[in-house]
Amino acid sequence: MTYVVIARYRTLPDAQDTVLPLLDAMATASRAEEGCLGYRVHQGTEDPRDLALYEEYRTEADFAAHCASAHFQDLVLGKIVPLLESREVLRCAPRAEVTA
Repeated sequence: MTYVVIARYRTLPDAQDTVLPLLDAMATASRAEEGCLGYRVHQGTEDPRDLALYEEYRTEADFAAHCASAHFQDLVLGKIVPLLESREVLRCAPRAEVTA
């Protein structure tokens, strides 16, 4: 079973050029984490200030370790969040498969 996190960010006006390199650094550091199965950053096609992160971890505990990491604390909480107009984080676990 994996644990997926989808984060939606909207940067402050003109902040996306600062946020995107920070997210690139965050993605690189996160992909090196033992429990990280994937970390992708997407940018809005209609409004470049809209960003979506798709993160996948082996377990919820791996995601908790990610949030406690020095790079998350420094990059996301310390540098990225202050440049955001909004931030929404959706945490998801697989739904049990239904057999017919």
